[in-house]
Amino acid sequence: MHQFASYFSQKEIERVHEASLEVLENTGMYVRNERAREIFAKGGCQVDNQTTLVKFPRKVIEECRKSFVPKYKFTAQDPDFDITLPDDRPIIVTGSSAPNIIDPKTGEERRATSTDIANIAHLINELPGFDVFSISTLADDAPEGQFSLSRFYPSLKNCKKPVRSNTPNIRDLEMVLELGELIAGSKEAYMERPFINHHYCPVVSPLTFDVESTEAIIYLTEKGLPVYGTIVPNAGMTSPMTMMGTLVVGNAEFLALSTLIQLIRPGAPMIYAVLSTVADMRTGAYVPGAIETGILQMAHTEMARFYNIPSGGYIGLTNSHCNDAQSGYETGMNTMLALMGGADLFNMGGLLGSLMAFDFGKAYTDNEIAMMLKRACRGMEFSEENLCLDLIHEIGPGGSYMDKLHTVKHMRKTMYLSKLAYRLLRDQWIRDGATDTQTRALEKAIEILKQENPARFPEELDAKIRSHFPGLVPGDAIF
Repeated sequence: MHQFASYFSQKEIERVHEASLEVLENTGMYVRNERAREIFAKGGCQVDNQTTLVKFPRKVIEECRKSFVPKYKFTAQDPDFDITLPDDRPIIVTGSSAPNIIDPKTGEERRATSTDIANIAHLINELPGFDVFSISTLADDAPEGQFSLSRFYPSLKNCKKPVRSNTPNIRDLEMVLELGELIAGSKEAYMERPFINHHYCPVVSPLTFDVESTEAIIYLTEKGLPVYGTIVPNAGMTSPMTMMGTLVVGNAEFLALSTLIQLIRPGAPMIYAVLSTVADMRTGAYVPGAIETGILQMAHTEMARFYNIPSGGYIGLTNSHCNDAQSGYETGMNTMLALMGGADLFNMGGLLGSLMAFDFGKAYTDNEIAMMLKRACRGMEFSEENLCLDLIHEIGPGGSYMDKLHTVKHMRKTMYLSKLAYRLLRDQWIRDGATDTQTRALEKAIEILKQENPARFPEELDAKIRSHFPGLVPGDAIF
């Protein structure tokens, strides 16, 4: 059984929970979505429709807590890629919805297109560190009325792993679900295996439910489709400039969102997902790469364990604008903190500049970090056999283990054999071109992009989709 790092005693965790209940009961939240206010009112909350303020009696929240469930499943087009939290932790997810991309051929930053999404989907399908493709960019070439289709179609066409993203309105959401039904073969088949995974940020800190994202949460929850939300307080801007105050605001917001979901459908699976940050008040800069993001993730994860639900979020992001040392240490430090704290889900792959741009080299590097995290999660694997007492006695003092069958048998399992890190001496490194990590990572990503994509839709299915949605972007991975 894993023992996780923690900041709080049981008494302190209970006090954070009580403080969150006090906020919801005494301060309340603005709920801009009318249907959400109706659901809260029916569930026993105090609702002022004029001001949109909703106050949550603690008995309502505590009753909803009884229907929390401890697992959340991501379904994929290919059942071999289905994953369940927390059983399969750490679950590694790409960062999502960046407007820009670093062009892999020119190195210049530009607006991302649907073809870029197709290429990213192809890459993520082939990188073993990633478990879920959260659509990494927007599509600047999307035809009018097909904003979301121009993201989901190239993603699903080129990646058999679970695909996750959001939509700006219900009409777009309905079209995406139509796409899922076409791929599955029928509405019934899709409902049996809903392989499009939905994610929104319905709570705008501090303490406010929006309209459109909240509507999507309600819509999907009513239909029994997979959806969860992320809570995003920013200390100094949208939450208090203390870590504990930000934890209380974020935890209260999570409890309010979970109450909405459980009032609609008791037992609906959820993830306690966050991107809690601390603003750099010297400039007001948004800094998801700061170490405080990892500290807050650990704290929220402790609360998730208290509620017995999976946890995670956007952790391992960077403020760096290139795949450099800053990018590496921000992603590495924060994801390791989250892993040691027990987080299950890591939205970390491929993005630079505070979620503004995708970079193929960064994605390959993050795959390396992902594989290291998975290895770290396996830990020491204690057993009498692994103590190797007979072998130690056989080799004895001064002996060598290098030529033993035991070493050959265990070398690939014991060590993650990196395909990116350079581990030979400097003279050999110079003879091999003296390349840095980004150069090697981009080269390896391009090697994958130049290969045929085994995940691509069959021609018959693709023709069926394209006839149903006239004018659809090509959606092909082309490099």
